[in-house]
Amino acid sequence: MTAALQDRPASRENEAPAAGAPILSVRDLACVFETRTGPFFARRSQVVRALDGVSFDLFEGQALGIVGESGSGKSTLARCLIRLERPASGRITYRGSDIAQLDERAMRPLRRDIQMVFQDPWASLNPRHTVSRILSEPWEIHAGLVHPSDRTERVAELLRLVGLDPSFAHRYPNQFSGGQRQRISIARALALSPKILILDEAVSALDVSVQAQILNLLAELRDRLRIAYLFISHDLSVVRHLCERIGVMYLGRFAEIGPAASIFGSAGHPYTRALLSAMPESANRERIVLDGEIPSPLSPPSGCGFRTRCWKADAHCAETVPPLSGLPGTGAPATQLVACHYPFESAQSCKP
Repeated sequence: MTAALQDRPASRENEAPAAGAPILSVRDLACVFETRTGPFFARRSQVVRALDGVSFDLFEGQALGIVGESGSGKSTLARCLIRLERPASGRITYRGSDIAQLDERAMRPLRRDIQMVFQDPWASLNPRHTVSRILSEPWEIHAGLVHPSDRTERVAELLRLVGLDPSFAHRYPNQFSGGQRQRISIARALALSPKILILDEAVSALDVSVQAQILNLLAELRDRLRIAYLFISHDLSVVRHLCERIGVMYLGRFAEIGPAASIFGSAGHPYTRALLSAMPESANRERIVLDGEIPSPLSPPSGCGFRTRCWKADAHCAETVPPLSGLPGTGAPATQLVACHYPFESAQSCKP
């Protein structure tokens, strides 16, 4: 994939942070689910904190990558941002308005500004509808955006925008490959001219060569349309080529967040170091193998959530939750934040 991605413009990971106010600001976001366990005659309720104090900013035209193992809270975060799940607490500020607690009627006009592209292009498109119907449906829900007489031409424009022939408008989803289907999904998300696009594992179900094509398309669309991306993935190689900033999630919290160049060059959290060491292009980096699996959110460990798998953990880690703060000993502004009592400052200090 790396070779194919070299054809597109160079990554903007070394650019300065975007100026002005963020288009989306998330503060102390928490999402709680209640589940019942045990035999039917003695069931008891348990609370699952899928998200616990997540905070970040997203700027216009910026791509923020969210990475982490399954169960870390990545998809729950996406569902909260588009209000498929109602947060238990915290703020989601979009263009100055807190959308976290809005009711459905107040939220409806804002939904067109925050759209989502799902993981599976085979399941996210209605097999009974033509491409034209699929792309026109958002305009029926949000009436008044595109006049019915202009929709045929607008569908053709969307297909050209994502690199498909306008003549495909009368075909059905089963007549396309996986990569073409995902292009149609992207076109549907762009139909309402959104300001933010949430991509939840949007290339993980595709072949490697097709992944590169879709990533190149996303990079071109971001530069052309100035859309902000929240790009969720388990593949750090993919995130590295598309995103300027990266947030590493673990057990519903950010373990680390900062510029992509800083994360890949000098990650501060041991969990981030372990993920980086598993990348195929990290052959010269010492492999860090983590013991066990991510703990169950039904019974998270006390203190630092990563301490049960961390070779640096001590009694302090078991007692106190580490705050998300800047790395010690750096004179620059805290653009790289790490939630660790003993953050690493060099690769040499990372050896278990």
